[in-house]
Amino acid sequence: MISVKIEDIKSFTSKLFVGEVFDRFLIKEASISTYNTFTIDGTIKSGYYSQEELEEQNIGTYSSWSTLKPFCFSLIKGKRLPVSFRIILLMPEDGTERFLSARRIGFPKEQVKGLYVNIRYEEEKLTCITGTSVSVFTLDKTLDEEWDEGFKGFLKKNEIPFIEE
Repeated sequence: MISVKIEDIKSFTSKLFVGEVFDRFLIKEASISTYNTFTIDGTIKSGYYSQEELEEQNIGTYSSWSTLKPFCFSLIKGKRLPVSFRIILLMPEDGTERFLSARRIGFPKEQVKGLYVNIRYEEEKLTCITGTSVSVFTLDKTLDEEWDEGFKGFLKKNEIPFIEE
């Protein structure tokens, strides 16, 4: 797990809320504070979509960031900055599988429950904190280290300047 401070908040938030840089991620949850605090649970509610819709649209456990991004953006746009926001993004299952394979990480995909990015904006400071979740106890930190490096590479590739804290 690492924490990085984003140096150019305006550019980052534009890429997050307007651009497509983060669109492949899923959203686990979000909390946005402006004149009120709005909380979003990214979990798809069972029964809302038909089985046919779930299969046709490839809908899983969580909503995609691209689906909820316009709603989240509508909460923060305007003349005033939000007081704060916290967004937890999750790598989708197929992305996790590709990541494990490309990095030659010894965890079976079934044991990796999540590769996370926690985005926090408060007191005019924006940080991203990486995290992983596995279903077994292990002292092996390879997955954590690789995810940390992978996320830093993602930021560099997308021209997002940061400082590791």
